[in-house]
Amino acid sequence: MEKNGSDTNHIKAVIFDYGEVLCHRPSGEELRQMASILKANDDSFRALWERNRPAFDRGDLAADAYWSMFAKDAGTTLDPRQLEHLRKLDVEMWAKINPIMVDWAQRLRAKGFKIGILSNMHPDMVEHCRASFPWLNDFHFQTFSADVRMVKPDPAIYRHTLDGLGVSAREALFIDDREPNIVAARKLGINAIRFLSVPQLRDELEKMKFPVLPAVN
Repeated sequence: MEKNGSDTNHIKAVIFDYGEVLCHRPSGEELRQMASILKANDDSFRALWERNRPAFDRGDLAADAYWSMFAKDAGTTLDPRQLEHLRKLDVEMWAKINPIMVDWAQRLRAKGFKIGILSNMHPDMVEHCRASFPWLNDFHFQTFSADVRMVKPDPAIYRHTLDGLGVSAREALFIDDREPNIVAARKLGINAIRFLSVPQLRDELEKMKFPVLPAVN
């Protein structure tokens, strides 16, 4: 982790990404099922997924428009049943919560840290999370891209979250699975760790002598 000159003893808040941090990553079978509906091969699926995802997560595209554009780029079309199935899959495969990370967030709060969420998330997923996960209310501040019409790595969405938590960049620790989002945070002076696994995160936190660690599996 690059500290950007910050003393980690000054960290007052931990900011969590949602996808692949507070929840588990989708399984290979789930992704293959989605790719099959879209008739996209393994090589093209990820690139096509990303092509219009920022606009979808920002709320610029409705779900049906996003999936229809995805299908067109893949060289196919979707009927209404397939569109609805993709919308459902896209929520279900991101809804498998990582209990170790949620527990760590709650223990951080109990120890006096502020905790926040900063996630690129489209409206369907925001609605599902708020309806299904009462533990979201434990977070002092939540930033979902579809609500604020900004997406990471836009610096403005980080500043919005810092302001909401009432902390400076040097007082925050950001956890995210994507390198571009980590780089953007560090450019603002935020302490940041790229999340690859719970053991890896715990190891990096131990090295910086952080006082509250995720549980061991």
